[in-house]
Amino acid sequence: MALEVDIVDTEGTVWSGTAARVIAPAGGGEMGILAGHVPVLSVLKPGDIRVLEPEAKDAMRWHVTGGFFSVDSDQVTIVVDEAVQVTAETAH
Repeated sequence: MALEVDIVDTEGTVWSGTAARVIAPAGGGEMGILAGHVPVLSVLKPGDIRVLEPEAKDAMRWHVTGGFFSVDSDQVTIVVDEAVQVTAETAH
């Protein structure tokens, strides 16, 4: 089983695809999401969203300053004002 993930900002779709795992900086602390996760709606605090595609060794990362995300029936929707992709060159 896998997750269908959509990350969108004010300019449109940032990334859309299938993931094995999503880790998000939820309002109450970092939250890991796997297939079969119970439905949830949460605000995002500033931090990095990490998405691990099936069969990938490294997660893709985006820094966000806030927003919200929802999980329902293995569909993860993340809505942010701005998402800046974090690469090896930009990571601190």
